[in-house]
Amino acid sequence: DWVFTRADKEKKEGKLQFESTPYDVAIIGDYNIGGDAWASRILLEELGLAAARVVAQWSGDGTINEMLMTPNVKMNLIHCYRSMNYISRHMEEAYGIGGGPWLEYNFDDDFGPTKIAESLREIASKFDSKIQENAEKIIAKYQPTMDAIVNKYRPRLEGKTVAMMVGGLRPRHVVPAFQDLGMKMVGTGYEFAHNDDYKRTTHYIENGTIVYDDVTAYEFEEFVKALKDDDPDLIASGVKEKYVFQKMGLPFRQMHSWDYSEPSDRSYKPIESTFFIIISCRRKKSLFLA
Repeated sequence: DWVFTRADKEKKEGKLQFESTPYDVAIIGDYNIGGDAWASRILLEELGLAAARVVAQWSGDGTINEMLMTPNVKMNLIHCYRSMNYISRHMEEAYGIGGGPWLEYNFDDDFGPTKIAESLREIASKFDSKIQENAEKIIAKYQPTMDAIVNKYRPRLEGKTVAMMVGGLRPRHVVPAFQDLGMKMVGTGYEFAHNDDYKRTTHYIENGTIVYDDVTAYEFEEFVKALKDDDPDLIASGVKEKYVFQKMGLPFRQMHSWDYSEPSDRSYKPIESTFFIIISCRRKKSLFLA
């Protein structure tokens, strides 16, 4: 409220200087915990940043001045839907085309090459043919790298099962990354989801996938035990659950980026590190490694 009130006041007084272009966007809900925001900006720059200008970043590496400029953008790109859809809806309602529409996107390596490509195309579709051509060039540039990694690891992971429980958006956004590797999601759930999150989740999962809401670490542990012979080949969750499943001898992937990431271009290039962590887990190692 303070930011937008100040922005409105300074704009009315002529103090807010902003040179608009047809391609101004803002990254919303990216906190740059593991270099995520830098990676997103790299891909947007490759779209043609003179053509897709990132005006603001909320709030990793962001500044108050950037936030003041945000109501002037043509589109808000939301990384963490759960934490920032409210702000984007407010801008859409309060500023019309200047603050919206908004678009949820997936650029991190955790979300997999299929969704990264889809997001690039969806963002590009909101702009002109030049941006759309650039999107195809970016996808073509990185596709051989992605194909090589998937071809290397998919034969070892094909048919393996995953149970996931995380926070804001990963319970749905990460599903396609596992699917890219031939893995099957047997269960997924959120810690603090709302009804709209679950509606969005149905577009990502197959029929028969178990969906759970705000399970405790104990409940999640008991759920996995109840699967008995069909227990997941991999657990994907947060730091609270990490040690429980490691002590159970189950392969575990910590789904928050700070355990594995590095401050570099994470969107396409280091995706192999994520896959390697998945296949190098301790339990059932012979099933994962060739």
